[in-house]
Amino acid sequence: MGWLGRIFGFYLDASIHVAFAVISLLITTNIFLNILPEQHLILFVFFATVPSYNFIKYGAKAKKYILVKNSYHRRIQIFSLVFLVLAGYHLFFLSYEVWLMCAVLVLLVGLYTLPVSSKHKNLRNSGIIKVLLVALVWTGTTVIIPVVASSLSFSWDIGILILQQFILILILLIPFEIRDLEYDELHLQTIPQRIGVSKTKTLGVVLSFIFLMLTFLKDDLSRLEIIGKTILFLILNVMLVFTHRNQSKYFASFFVESIPICWLGILIILENYI
Repeated sequence: MGWLGRIFGFYLDASIHVAFAVISLLITTNIFLNILPEQHLILFVFFATVPSYNFIKYGAKAKKYILVKNSYHRRIQIFSLVFLVLAGYHLFFLSYEVWLMCAVLVLLVGLYTLPVSSKHKNLRNSGIIKVLLVALVWTGTTVIIPVVASSLSFSWDIGILILQQFILILILLIPFEIRDLEYDELHLQTIPQRIGVSKTKTLGVVLSFIFLMLTFLKDDLSRLEIIGKTILFLILNVMLVFTHRNQSKYFASFFVESIPICWLGILIILENYI
């Protein structure tokens, strides 16, 4: 593998790509709610996502969730610690309400990763609950935190946006759930294990339709939101068509996680023409 391949591999393995996807969804929230981007909030979420995701991915393999033996993972751990410090710096400039919301999300990440009972090592090993928890954390990070940071009152339209984001994350998780069929133990009872690959993809199509229709329940609805979410609806269904059990190496970890980034780019372009 050449140096470009190694850099790209580290980019994915160290969760930098995930961090870009998360802040892309956060910025789409700013666009739909007409919130001015808050630099410290965006940078905090970006820097905090990297150590959070790396802890989830590699923590369970480390002794006492800290001591890493693998040298490659140790480099990722050091990289994550640097990002954690940077996240702490930007968190200092945010409100106490945001701090409280972050504490709730940290607790949820802990429940996902750390042992919660003798039956389940963690909620990551509890099938469908795992998926719902991930969607909840992403939704809290990309919608609720920017709403709280901007001191907006929760309204009907914000409630619709929260529900749409939750559904969107569930759809984006489907390729990962199908990919992991090869590795997941049967007792986990994930969605594809329960209903099969074909019905899981059908579920994704149904959820994408619900996602789009919820747009029209908003009181304050712009052409940008209608067109933007219709385009995303089409992208999601194309993604589901190409989702298979035997996926290419980077289908889920790069292409699927690129969808929020591409969608943000589409919205920015549409803003200039609508």
